Amino acid sequence: MNKEKGYAITKLCALAGVARSAYYKWLNWTPSARELEIHALAKEVKLRYDKRKGILGYRQMRTQLNRKLKKTYNKKRYYRIMRALGLKAVIRRERPSYVKASEIHVVENVMKRNFDANSPNSKWCTDVTELKYGNGRKAYLSAIIDVYDNAIVSWVLSHSNNNKLVMDTLKKAYKKNPSVTPLLQSDRGFQYTSHEYNRLHVKYGYMKSMSRVSRCLDNQPIERFWGTYKSESYYLTKFHTYEDVFKDVSEYIRYYNNYRYTECLGGLSPNEYRRTV
Repeated sequence: MNKEKGYAITKLCALAGVARSAYYKWLNWTPSARELEIHALAKEVKLRYDKRKGILGYRQMRTQLNRKLKKTYNKKRYYRIMRALGLKAVIRRERPSYVKASEIHVVENVMKRNFDANSPNSKWCTDVTELKYGNGRKAYLSAIIDVYDNAIVSWVLSHSNNNKLVMDTLKKAYKKNPSVTPLLQSDRGFQYTSHEYNRLHVKYGYMKSMSRVSRCLDNQPIERFWGTYKSESYYLTKFHTYEDVFKDVSEYIRYYNNYRYTECLGGLSPNEYRRTV
C-alpha cells in the first residue's frame, strides 16, 4: 500500500497504464553526472539567452558559454538544448533598397569584394543607415568598420543624413588612427561622391573604392554589421527619443567591439583579436 494515501500501488499503476517496475524505477531514480551537467548547462543557456534579449543562436551561445565555462561543448549540444527549451534567435529583417543620389566624384569598385586583410586599418568599409524612433522620426547612423577584425573604428549618430554626418565619422576615425591609408569602400551616395569627401580623401591619403549601383554585397562587412546590430538590439526595443537611440547604439557597439566573441576570430571579440597582432 502507498503509505501516504493508502492506495494500492498495483491498482494505481493499472489505472495509469504503467508497469510496477517502471514506477519503482522512477521512484528510485537519481540523475547521472551527465544529466546533471546537461541540466546545469541548460540553466546557463536560458540565463544567457534572457540576458541578451533572445539575440543568440546556438553558434553564438556556444562561443560565449564555452568561453565562460571553460568547456569545449560542440554546437550540436547547444542546438539540442535550445530546441528543447524552445529558444530561437531573433530573425534578421531584410534591408530595404534605396536609390542613390547624384554622382560627382565617382570611382570604380577597387575592393572587388576582396574582404581579406592582413593587418588592421588596411581596408575599411563605411555606410549610413536609418533608425526610426518616436512618431515616425528618424536618426541616421554612420560608421566605419575595419575589414581586418570587423571592429567598428568610428561612428556618429545624427538627426540629419547630410555631408557633415559622413565627414565627422571619417574625421573621428582619423583622430584615433592618424597616418593610416586604408582602401575605403563606400556606396555611391551623395556624401561619398561630394567635393567635401574628395577633399578629405586628398587630405588623409586613403584610397577610395565605391560599390556598383544596387550591389550591396560590394560593401558586405558594414552591411552585415547593420543587420547584426538591428536584429540583436535595435529591433528588440521601441525607442521614444533620439537619446534612447543614441544610448542603444553606444551600448551595443561597446558590447560588439569588446564582448561579442565570434568563431571567425578564434572565439575572440574584435578588440581582443586586434591586440593579438
